[in-house]
Amino acid sequence: MELAHSLLLNEEACNQLGEVQKAEFIFDWLRYLEKLLLATSRSDVREKQKTLVEQLLSLLNSSPGPPTRNLLAKNLGILYSIGDTFSVYETIDKCNDLIRSKDDSPSYLPTKLAAVVCLGSLYKKLGRILGNTFTDTVGNILKAVKSAESQGRYEIMLSLQNILSGLGASATPCHRDIYKAARSCLTDRSMAVRCAAAKCLLELQKEAIFMWSTDLDSVATLCFKSFEGSNYDVRISVSKLLGTVLAKAVISKHPGSAASRQSIRKVSLEEVLELLGTGFLRGTSGFLRASGDVLKGTSSVSRDVRVGVTQAYVVFVSTLGGAWLEKNFAAFLSHILSLVSQSHPKATQTQVDAVCGRRCISFILRATIGSLLGEKAQIAAAKDICQAIWKLKKVVDAVMSDSNLETRLGSTDVAASPHMLVCALQELGNLIHSLGTTAAPLLQDSSTGILDSVISVILHPSISVRLAAAWCLHCIAVALPSYLTPLLERCLERLTVLKSSPEAVTGFSFAVAALLGAVKHCPLGIPHGKGKIVMALAEDLLCSASQNSRLSAQRTQAGWLLIAALMTLGSSVISHHLARVLLLWKCVFPVSPKDLETEKSRGDSFTWQVTLEGRAGALCAIKSFVSHCGDLLTEEVIQRLLPPLPCAVDLLTQLSSILKTYGSPLKTPSVVYRQRLYELLILLPPETYEENLCTILKELAADLTAPDIQVAASTFLLPPLCHQDDLLILSPLLQETDHRFIEEQLLLGSGIACGSLEYDPYTIYEKGVEGDSVPKPLPPTLSVISSAVKLFGVVCAHVGEAQRLLILEQLLDSIKHTKGPRQQVLQLHVVSSLSSFLKYVAGCKGNLGPEEMRRPALALVMGALESPNPLLRCAAAEAWARLAQVGNDGAFTTALAQVSFDKLKSARDVVTRTGHSLALGSLHRYLGGISSQHLNSCVGILYTLSQDSTSPDVQTWALHSLSLVIDSAGPHYYTHVEPTLSLIIMLLLNVPPTHAEVHQSLGRCLNALITTLGPELQGNNTSFSTLRTSCLLGCAVMQDNPDCLVQAQAISCLQQLHMFAPRHVNLSSLVSCLCVHLCSPYLLLRRSVLACLRQLVQREAAEVSEHAVMLAQDSSREELISDANIREVGLEGALLTLLDKETDQRLCHDIKETLNHMLTSMAVDKLSFWLKLCKDVLAASADFTTVTCVDTMQEEEGDKGDDASVLTTRSDDKFHPFTNPRWATRVFAAECVCRIINQCENAHSAHFDIALAQEMKKRDSRNDFLVLHLADLIRMAFMAATDHSDHLRLSGLETLLVVIRRFAAIPEPEFPGHVILEQYQANVGAALRPAFTSETPPDVTAKACQVCSAWIASGVVSDLNDLRRVHQLLVSSLTKVQAGKEALSHLYNESASTMEILAVLKAWAEVYIIAVERHKNHRQPLKTTTCSEDSVINGSYSSDELLDLVHTDLGTLSRLWLAALQDFALLTLPPEFASQLPVEGGAFYTAETSDNAKLHYYNSWALILHATALWLTSTGFVADADEGAANLSRPVTPTSMCQGSSSGATVKSPEDVYTDRFHLILGISVEFLCSLHSDATMESITACLHALQALLDVPWPRSKIGSDQDLGIELLNVLHRVILTRESSCIQLASLEVVRQIICAAQEHVKEKRRSAEVDDGAAEKETLPEFGEGKDTGGLVPGKSLVFATLELCVCILVRQLPELNPKLTGSPGIKATKPQVLSEDGSRLVSAALGILSELPAVCSPEGSISVLPTILYLTIGVLRETAVRLPGGQLSSTVAASLQALKGILSSPMARAEKSHTAWTDLLRSALTTILDCWDPVDGTQQQLDDISLLTAVTVFILSTSPEVTTIPCLQNRCIEKFKATLEKKEPIVQIKTYQLLLSIFQYPNTVVSYPYIYSLVSSIVDKLQEINMRKPEDTTELQIFQEGIKVLEALVAVAEEQHRSQLVTCLLPILISFLLDENALGSATSILRNLHDFALQNLMQIGPQYSSVFKSVMASSPALKARLEAAIKGNQESVKVKIPTTTKHTKNPGKNSSIQLKTNFL
Repeated sequence: MELAHSLLLNEEACNQLGEVQKAEFIFDWLRYLEKLLLATSRSDVREKQKTLVEQLLSLLNSSPGPPTRNLLAKNLGILYSIGDTFSVYETIDKCNDLIRSKDDSPSYLPTKLAAVVCLGSLYKKLGRILGNTFTDTVGNILKAVKSAESQGRYEIMLSLQNILSGLGASATPCHRDIYKAARSCLTDRSMAVRCAAAKCLLELQKEAIFMWSTDLDSVATLCFKSFEGSNYDVRISVSKLLGTVLAKAVISKHPGSAASRQSIRKVSLEEVLELLGTGFLRGTSGFLRASGDVLKGTSSVSRDVRVGVTQAYVVFVSTLGGAWLEKNFAAFLSHILSLVSQSHPKATQTQVDAVCGRRCISFILRATIGSLLGEKAQIAAAKDICQAIWKLKKVVDAVMSDSNLETRLGSTDVAASPHMLVCALQELGNLIHSLGTTAAPLLQDSSTGILDSVISVILHPSISVRLAAAWCLHCIAVALPSYLTPLLERCLERLTVLKSSPEAVTGFSFAVAALLGAVKHCPLGIPHGKGKIVMALAEDLLCSASQNSRLSAQRTQAGWLLIAALMTLGSSVISHHLARVLLLWKCVFPVSPKDLETEKSRGDSFTWQVTLEGRAGALCAIKSFVSHCGDLLTEEVIQRLLPPLPCAVDLLTQLSSILKTYGSPLKTPSVVYRQRLYELLILLPPETYEENLCTILKELAADLTAPDIQVAASTFLLPPLCHQDDLLILSPLLQETDHRFIEEQLLLGSGIACGSLEYDPYTIYEKGVEGDSVPKPLPPTLSVISSAVKLFGVVCAHVGEAQRLLILEQLLDSIKHTKGPRQQVLQLHVVSSLSSFLKYVAGCKGNLGPEEMRRPALALVMGALESPNPLLRCAAAEAWARLAQVGNDGAFTTALAQVSFDKLKSARDVVTRTGHSLALGSLHRYLGGISSQHLNSCVGILYTLSQDSTSPDVQTWALHSLSLVIDSAGPHYYTHVEPTLSLIIMLLLNVPPTHAEVHQSLGRCLNALITTLGPELQGNNTSFSTLRTSCLLGCAVMQDNPDCLVQAQAISCLQQLHMFAPRHVNLSSLVSCLCVHLCSPYLLLRRSVLACLRQLVQREAAEVSEHAVMLAQDSSREELISDANIREVGLEGALLTLLDKETDQRLCHDIKETLNHMLTSMAVDKLSFWLKLCKDVLAASADFTTVTCVDTMQEEEGDKGDDASVLTTRSDDKFHPFTNPRWATRVFAAECVCRIINQCENAHSAHFDIALAQEMKKRDSRNDFLVLHLADLIRMAFMAATDHSDHLRLSGLETLLVVIRRFAAIPEPEFPGHVILEQYQANVGAALRPAFTSETPPDVTAKACQVCSAWIASGVVSDLNDLRRVHQLLVSSLTKVQAGKEALSHLYNESASTMEILAVLKAWAEVYIIAVERHKNHRQPLKTTTCSEDSVINGSYSSDELLDLVHTDLGTLSRLWLAALQDFALLTLPPEFASQLPVEGGAFYTAETSDNAKLHYYNSWALILHATALWLTSTGFVADADEGAANLSRPVTPTSMCQGSSSGATVKSPEDVYTDRFHLILGISVEFLCSLHSDATMESITACLHALQALLDVPWPRSKIGSDQDLGIELLNVLHRVILTRESSCIQLASLEVVRQIICAAQEHVKEKRRSAEVDDGAAEKETLPEFGEGKDTGGLVPGKSLVFATLELCVCILVRQLPELNPKLTGSPGIKATKPQVLSEDGSRLVSAALGILSELPAVCSPEGSISVLPTILYLTIGVLRETAVRLPGGQLSSTVAASLQALKGILSSPMARAEKSHTAWTDLLRSALTTILDCWDPVDGTQQQLDDISLLTAVTVFILSTSPEVTTIPCLQNRCIEKFKATLEKKEPIVQIKTYQLLLSIFQYPNTVVSYPYIYSLVSSIVDKLQEINMRKPEDTTELQIFQEGIKVLEALVAVAEEQHRSQLVTCLLPILISFLLDENALGSATSILRNLHDFALQNLMQIGPQYSSVFKSVMASSPALKARLEAAIKGNQESVKVKIPTTTKHTKNPGKNSSIQLKTNFL
């Protein structure tokens, strides 16, 4: 293929190829040429132009296929537009000659067509340059039309369209001729030709004025004619033409001179609408020549015309646009409604017509109002609709009140006006539903009176109006949940009052049912009590039904309808009413068959009507119960449901005889009864009606073959039984389209009505199937068939085999014995039931049964496979494969396949060939690759069939089947890949574009092939690269196909290719293709575009975005006239716009996913762009004045993301990129803002640091950081939080919360001590205030409480008065809570008020926790805060003020908190304690709603627990006299939980109350921490642990834990588990803190016991004291019973996890094995330090014997940590873990146990071993020296020397080793080591016990003195040496102090000369370096101290050395002045603060 990539065609390479390859080669060359020409310079093109033209024209003569001829023509056009145009006339002449040619042979046709296409392309590209040649050309082409066949007519129309678009106005002379030709083509028998003609006329009307002026009527009539017998594509094209022409007529301003203006009449809107209306009402019969039957009123408009006109209406309005519709809405509405009014009785004369007509009207209204108008305009439209409803109601009232009965009955008004009302009510419902809570102002507006108008219509005489009104109320309730309860109350009240009016009973029962159905859409629910009222009312209606015969039918229906609707509220409500429902159910059927007989003999027609109505209703109620309350279906309930069933089935068998007796009035009720019974049986398990199975089966068979069924409604029965993929080869109507709603009626065929609510009022409470539109049940006669078919499948699978065989044979016979249309109907029903049976058996993995079962089944399916109905063939093919599947026998399968093979070989008719080819495909689908020989023959046959060009249908089905075979064969197909691919390419290049369905099947085959090849497509060897090239070529051919579904296939093939071989797919051309189709009118194409985009942006979002913008800026691309405004707002903005318009759920989901992927990968880099997008969407909803100023402001800033936006000027009506986005889009934008903030968190730190951000922005203006956009973020959150839409308010508050949490701690660089958020406090307050008004729903208030507490807790506001505003909001809600359950709103379910109360309490808890924390930190400023989330700026206002704020309400709060915790504790009890729960519920929940309330408690208990613990801590568990008793037992709320416990006189003592509280908090915590679920939040766990910490901060709870050892152990085990299961260091640290407190409590307990024992025993002998502490006298610790053991386990777990080397099992040796020391992370160090701290406390909890058994472990771990982490750090610092282990060592060594008699000796031995271990650390292991830090180890040795009793360290062997170590380190070169060594020695020398210190002094002094003298000789040169010297002098001075009198003089004699030698005289002092000056100061100061102390020695030395004395005097004199100043500075150890801290650490240990 590389050879094809040249400017000229490589003819020799081309001629060597075979036929298919040659076509491929040429196509590839042409594709390449198109790109190349555009990129080549003009001169190069001209050079080769002649050859090129010759090559192209020779190709033209060689019969090119459709895609090739299109490319060829395109290239010719481009070539001439770039190169010279001399020879173009010659080319045109050649083309014209080809067209004129008389050769009519099929082989010559492609050349002719190619010539036609070339002419179109040349004129389109070159246009007016071609001058006057066009008249000849057009004449020639038009002449050819007359003799052309359909392909020719198709291409000619498209060519004329191109000629017109190229020539523009200059083609006027030919307009009329073209118009005439196109007219005849518009009603052509080929649908593709009609579409092409419509496109041609659409182009023509741009210039041909007559089309939308003088000839307007005839254009319209022509279009109506064209709709007759049309398909979906024709309706789309022609309606676009008609709508556009009419729109043009309305808005045109006529050009031209005054003369021509006279002849053109202006067309008014009324005329245009009248014209469309005529088409809608009378179809093509025209205006004047109304044929006789129209006048007689017999013919009705064909449905396809009506549907086409409906689409034209929508195009008409869409073309005129939203602003036009707003202005003219009233006129438009009245016209549309009048189409179904009484003035046109023809349109609605039968119910079927009426239903279809109403559908069309609803569609027009939905498609215009719903998608063109913004929310404000929609509200205005709703008002207009409401006015229309009032007007229509007045008409009805007038007629109804007319006393003359004659006129009343005779008037057609009442009978016919209902359709207008139904349409108006449904649209009103839909409108309000889509507006959601933004419609609130509309309903509050009393002047409109929407609710009143809807409720008033509920009494309308027509049932369909009553249902529509009820549905409208349902929509209002779903949109505005706050109206649900009031509406329900109002309707129930009317129903009770007007019980004696039949209309009221049905109307209001519908309304109540519809409202109950709305409850599941409203998360806040309705009050629980409403269920009781409904149930009582239903019972009352049923009981009173028999009292008044006029009302009995209505009351019966109403009663059961209410019960059935009530079931949708779910089991929590129904469980209370179940017994009564079951009783009613039992009573509605007779008890025994005998009673049924007597019934039959007794009744009359009317009573039977009522009875059947009642029983059908009861069946429906039970069905509703089974489907909505599945969890109540226990064995017991099922047993109570069953008894009436046999009787119900009996009645089924009697129905036919009853019908005979009483005649037709019972017809509908009996059908409804059947349907209800079948529906219920489908839901029940078949075992429940086992004994009736045979009876039911017989009835079903009778139903399916009943003689009176006339209509063959295959389209609703079969699609569920066919495979989804197979439906694609059938009518496009079965596919999902935007017009599905109206197209459905064409699908059903003429005699059948589409679904409508009045056919089954019981569906009014069910959830809408498609989105949220009105339920559309089919008429009972149809729905009973589909229920029977479903049930047949189930029942047939459960009866005995003999029975099954019998029934199948019976069905087969019934088909044989009928003829004609009736036979088709029967066959349809029987095959459907058989398919249903096979599907059910296959689903249960069942078996068909014995051999003889197969015969009738086969015969049935075989007959259907050859049925003329394609849908039936499709279902039969599926059944064929299922038969093989359940036959489960290889031979049988083979036989089936063989049957199909034989048929296909012999048959020549289309029907058999299509049916059996699909049967083969299905066999493969269900049974995988059957066998390779089968595969070969199957593929061979399908190849042959797919090349049968005489029948596109056969090709389509065969190729579809082939795609199934490829899919199922998988890798087995590899051998066939190449031939298949070349077959596909050949067909793609040759099948005419008019056969779109063949191309679609080809696309599916290509897709299957690509999937089969998979990742191998990346391969580079030749075979794979040719396969890949062919695949790409196939995609390219399909992309150019005019059919949208083929383009969709192309996109999904490219998507697959991009997944497997991304490098080989040209991303820029793919993205441009996607952008062009982004707003396609075809839903399936839009879906595949988005599915592809979604995949692309997961990998390369930035590239996709850039390609899209580049494409938008490339203005040469004329096809990008899509609605997506990519040029201004980028692909992202275009997607947002699309999201706003799109209604398809799946598409919206894909758009959101795509945007989320793009945001994730690009938001940080294109921050301004994304924020501006979100801001534009959110701001567009605000008032327009504010928007414009925002917009200009942003324009000035200039958007870096997209430079093009600056260049394009915005047209007036689009001053804003997003016009009125819907609330759902704004919610998505608000969510995006939160996501952007989260993305920035993981990016650069400057996003949250304003100083850094500003600095980096200065450095490079392209840098962009989130913090610079804070004002925008706040503004967006504010706009969203104060919107009308509740969903948006929630998103806004969430955004605000995120902003507060992320930005609270960022300081404001310009005002130190303040934070940047402070300036926005007014905005925050204003955003929160509306959420606390009384009418705000609880969920919004709850969210706002969370934001309030976050704001107060963040510490942003420093002034208390400013804080009070927000605090006041919380106070007001607290007051509301205090008022208790009674005062809360009754609009929602009780659990909603639980949610609100708990949110308030949680918010207060958070504030209180922060207040206490600040108060603590304020008191001890040095204590660092733990790592909780709230480490915000402390002390921004005096800490106590916040606490004071809370204090005023603390009394109330504490009681409420305790009550809430008590509720929570009750709700978390296991189910077996349910009986012990209080009957009336808890403080804040009612018993009935406890399940819903649980969730809210789970969300808030943790912080409340923490706050309560803090409050109890603050009271210190010391009760006030008055509140102690009452506190726990009475919360503030009116219902108290503990009335049982505190009834009467038993008042608890304060001690009991506190014990209860203590156990409450401890119990909740332990219960939670024991069983941590995976969804437990970090917040809850941390809060829980903090609560335990707070609890144990106070002595009283500590004493409780200390005294109850089991409790302590339990807690430790729970904490151990938390540490094991949660990785977070915060949680682990908090757990360790609690462990420490438990150990403290145990220590206190042991101490207390020892103390009291000593006191009690007084003077008794010490020996007799019992041992306290663990280990008692034996020293044994029992696991599970020992606190110490549990603690050890936990600490070991922490230590080993951080330092695995401590685990001997891991290191493989029991001893201490050296490894390289390591530095732990900060968190790790904290954890290790905390664990060591706990370990060092343990000996104190043990008895002396016990301490002996734990000591080795503790020492091993402590020294292990020291060894593992003793890393050398710069400056001689100790790492924090080493510091902790030294601290722990000190604690252990100084433990009293070391000195206690019983343990003294053992301790001494163990401590000596420990010291040996430390000394061993120095020794090289395996001959390598270790990297340990000498200072750490020496310090450890020093700790031993100083902290243990002398006998541990003074044994000679240890002592000598220690001294050696000190000597060795003194010799070390590193100055810092020397300094530290001196410091340590200083502490040893000063040790009071001389036994310890003297040996060191003797051994080390001489070497110290030597070192000092050495320094003295060479004078120190730097600060470190200076420091060494100073430390050495200090050691000597200390020695002087310690030494005995006789030795002191020697020491002083040593010391003085050294000191004096450093003194400087006056002159030297001036010029000395700073180091020498420091030395001089130091020496002088020390001399001043020593002199007076040891004066005698001093004097003698001075006397003996006059030189020294002179020097000293000189120095003193020179220094006299500065000494006073210098003393304070030199008394410090050193000037280096770094060293300072380490010295402090050191002194801490010693």
